[in-house]
Amino acid sequence: MYKKYSGPDLSVLEFCLIEKGNDRSMSQSHQPTPAMFSQLDVTAGSTNEVLNGSQIEQSELLREVLAAQDRTNEILEELVGVMANSHKQRAQELHQWRNANPRLAKSCRKAAESLSGVQLEYLERITEEISDNAEDMVDGEFMLNEFVDRFGPRLAHLNGVIQVLAQLGSTAPTASSRSSVD
Repeated sequence: MYKKYSGPDLSVLEFCLIEKGNDRSMSQSHQPTPAMFSQLDVTAGSTNEVLNGSQIEQSELLREVLAAQDRTNEILEELVGVMANSHKQRAQELHQWRNANPRLAKSCRKAAESLSGVQLEYLERITEEISDNAEDMVDGEFMLNEFVDRFGPRLAHLNGVIQVLAQLGSTAPTASSRSSVD
């Protein structure tokens, strides 16, 4: 059953699809069906010529959007190719370096593991500092800046060193780099 709705704009008609039987009591209803809405814009004096012109304009705009999307896809495919080649080259270089320096690669792995332990202790100190001074950091910008200046650079550098050592000391390439190395 359709029901006419007249809103503040008289040129717009809204219709609600109301399913018969939705007025059941709570004990009878399992799951109410949501009402479906559609909106029509009714204007006086609209002609087929205006609609045809509008449809042609919309078709042209859609073609332009499609062409732009195709170009974007081409650029993305090129970008993926460049990134894949760069990753493949880096994986090959790391593989060659590990083969040329097996003892140093093993030392790098041990150093990365040791620094990871240091990093964990450092993170514990940072979290304790945050817990102790959380209210002061929220209330005062000076305390927050002091915290960031105190811990930020050291943490960033430590993460960088661990990452380099872990990459140089890794024993087996990942599945994606293994397929690109072979």
